[in-house]
Amino acid sequence: MRDFSAPGRSPVYAANAAVATSHPLSTLAAIEVLRAGGNAVDAGIAAVAVQCVVDPLMTGIGGDCFALYAPAGATKPLALDGSGRAPAAATPDWYAEHGVAITPTSPHAVTVPGAIAAWDLLVREHGTRSLGELLQPAIRYAEDGFVIQQRVGWDWQRGAERVAADPHAAETYLPGGQVPAIGSVLRLPKLAATLRRIAQEGARGFYTGPVAEDMVSRLNALGGLHTLDDFAAARPDMVTPVSTRYRGYDVYECPPAGQGLAALMMLNVLTHYDVGAISDLDRLHLFAETCKQGYHHRDVLFGDAALAQVPIEHLLSDAWKAAAHGAIDMGRAREPEIYPEIRQEIAEGRAHKDTVYLCVVDRDGNALSLINSIFQGFGSGILAPESGVLLHNRGLSFRTEGGHPNSVGPGKRPMHTIIPGMLMKDGQAVAPFGVMGGHYQAMGHVELLSGLIDRGLDVQEALDAPRSFAYGGTLEVEGGISDAVMAGLIERGHPAIRAPLPLGGGQIIWIDRKAGTLAAGSDPRKDGAALGY
Repeated sequence: MRDFSAPGRSPVYAANAAVATSHPLSTLAAIEVLRAGGNAVDAGIAAVAVQCVVDPLMTGIGGDCFALYAPAGATKPLALDGSGRAPAAATPDWYAEHGVAITPTSPHAVTVPGAIAAWDLLVREHGTRSLGELLQPAIRYAEDGFVIQQRVGWDWQRGAERVAADPHAAETYLPGGQVPAIGSVLRLPKLAATLRRIAQEGARGFYTGPVAEDMVSRLNALGGLHTLDDFAAARPDMVTPVSTRYRGYDVYECPPAGQGLAALMMLNVLTHYDVGAISDLDRLHLFAETCKQGYHHRDVLFGDAALAQVPIEHLLSDAWKAAAHGAIDMGRAREPEIYPEIRQEIAEGRAHKDTVYLCVVDRDGNALSLINSIFQGFGSGILAPESGVLLHNRGLSFRTEGGHPNSVGPGKRPMHTIIPGMLMKDGQAVAPFGVMGGHYQAMGHVELLSGLIDRGLDVQEALDAPRSFAYGGTLEVEGGISDAVMAGLIERGHPAIRAPLPLGGGQIIWIDRKAGTLAAGSDPRKDGAALGY
């Protein structure tokens, strides 16, 4: 239990239903849907739609979505890949012939946004309300205005340069040429009109007609390869989740092109250690060495599993786990190795910290784990001028040369950092969970679950715990780690630095079936809130 004389948060306990998001208005929207009789899917879609309005630096309807959904009584979750695909004309040969690189603000970084199609599918197949009804709170905030929260405003200031470069985005998100002040009200009437069209027409109101024409026209004017046919062909996929067993729990993730597989690989390595019994220094060293192995393989081997060979079975095998464990020296930092050896250049890491994650458990025990993103802060910075849709830049993850699993290709999905998680035990959902923070997310899943399962932390303590991330040649360590541990990491050979930004955010809801209650937590690194009743 936390020290009540010190600043902090307590878990939120509830008897019926609970929600955890990274924005208070998003949480409120979900609770209102639940109290009106909606289920977890209804509440989650209402919440994420609100956040696409009130937290535009982190997410939007011009982005992508993934979800894990465990209906009450299901023995494993359903997995939804709502990520977008590259245009049909996007081939490595085209990029080579034209000497084009994919940059953060390039139209070539924009794949067809997948979020709206994913929401539509979730609601039609698993909701109890219409998409149009669930979009009403978001429409009201876009039309009537919303108040800028503190973390949102801080992020807005950091990301202002991105939208300042696009005249349409600047007009919308830098009114009067200024970043909106924390506590001020902003209205987005064009986005409200687009949401209203989607409410009336469903997903086709986004992927065909005036909205699609506006997005394609803007992208084409900037040199993009997108066509109306690319948008009309957009579809989400129900996919088979990947999983592993960790200390008696079953951990589920969406398969590649997402990076959830890397979290499972790292958890498998940790099974060789009594993580809860070792010192802080040993734990952070172990996390760093395990992280380097998992991410090294991710960068070499991950891509769209529907169109590329990703050796999922091998990477979850006992042979890979044993080899990765054998490469760890608890006394010193080492360079990662590939098992089996695969001679391919590692993709350059591109750090970012932007996305939103939410989870919901309803009165019937349905559990939703959902994540929605425009990738970097304010995405590509490209705004479709008539519809008010800010477009993501997820295609930045693609490699433009051929021969890599993550090479760009027609209709292909890029490697994704955004990953929802679901914890289950004995065929029942235990916790929908997720951690934000770009590339950090797979390691974030490991640190969160290890805190809960290995160290016995409650949901809020596990989210609050200081984090570390060994990627891109640096070990970033948050401020809650002591100077003595930092010195020990450096002595063992880690290029350890204090993390310049918070390592993401996160939410989780723990289902205590014995007590018949829920415990929800929301990360204090964000503006979010957990609520239940």
